[in-house]
Amino acid sequence: MEIISVNIGQAQRIENAKSIGVTGIYKTPAAAPVRVTTLGLANDAICDVKHHGGVDQAVYVYGQADYDWWTAELGHELEPGTFGENLTVSKLESATLAVGDRLHLAEVVLEVTSPRIPCVTLAARMGDPAFAKRFRQAARPGVYCRVIREGDVRAGEPVRREPYSGALLSIAESFRDAYVREWDEAMIRRHLAVPIAVRDRVELEERLAALAAPQTTR
Repeated sequence: MEIISVNIGQAQRIENAKSIGVTGIYKTPAAAPVRVTTLGLANDAICDVKHHGGVDQAVYVYGQADYDWWTAELGHELEPGTFGENLTVSKLESATLAVGDRLHLAEVVLEVTSPRIPCVTLAARMGDPAFAKRFRQAARPGVYCRVIREGDVRAGEPVRREPYSGALLSIAESFRDAYVREWDEAMIRRHLAVPIAVRDRVELEERLAALAAPQTTR
């Protein structure tokens, strides 16, 4: 695998999306190397900080194999950065990754934390109100990553996957579970056993505690 494109975006107005009215989803390839820190790529706008960004969603990665699928599905080619990803990687199919997998670049090391869950901003960017549903059905979400080692990143660099050595939670499973309303204890513990995002961990630990609490009856 290798990096096809490194993509960054500036804040832009967007209609029919979230109430903040601006987005950084419109990303274009960078011509020069870009610095990657624990909070993401230099000069890349993150507008909806309540739901995006932070150390556990510092870098969003999408694979060319998934783009190829979308090209066939939509009947036209999509340019790198269309889905708002920071790194477009050749031969990468996101659903085959697992939480905790590491992606080694020339200088940078990333660790997979979660799949991308589509929202109205993606639908607005694609000009299709139903696109979030289509994205869910496609189950090709791309992956958010935390930065284990900072450095510069550029197009053409090789990418090596280091599989997580602990419990297995695939991105496909994590993505599917995101749409399940009621989680049982086994499901919660399966997610807690891997290096998920901290805010997800806090929520799941609260769910687990609620399940363990004595139930009162009236």
